[in-house]
Amino acid sequence: MAEEFTHLTDSGVHMVEVGGKPDQKRRAIAQGSIFLDKHTIELIQNEDIKKGNVLTTAQIAGIQAVKNTSSIIPLCHPLALTGIELDFVVKEDEIIAKCAVNTLGKTGVEMEAITGVSVALLTVWDMVKAVEKDDDGQYPDTRISDIKVIKKEKI
Repeated sequence: MAEEFTHLTDSGVHMVEVGGKPDQKRRAIAQGSIFLDKHTIELIQNEDIKKGNVLTTAQIAGIQAVKNTSSIIPLCHPLALTGIELDFVVKEDEIIAKCAVNTLGKTGVEMEAITGVSVALLTVWDMVKAVEKDDDGQYPDTRISDIKVIKKEKI
């Protein structure tokens, strides 16, 4: 691990200079999960959520978030993305989002992949919150967890 914080300077913070690095194909894959009531999963699968198609909407939101990561995370570099894949695995009480991001550039795309997963899962929550709430308006069992980078590579 690096012994210095690369974004800190004597006068505050800065965006790390990457101009001297060669362009390289890079890929990062992240994933995370949202846990929902089994009935909610059935409603999603049957496209019976009143707000619309949950997974398509979450997919679009996640892709849009990837494209805007540098606007959300202050010291991330804007990147020329060459591809984004965001897919879901639906289980009995869990939806797993997996986001793969590609670029040809000077820095990695792991923050973009993590952002895509995070926003996709938040969008699922937003779209199903009406059926996930208990009688007190709380979400006792709904949770997002295990968001992580599962692969980062130079290709």
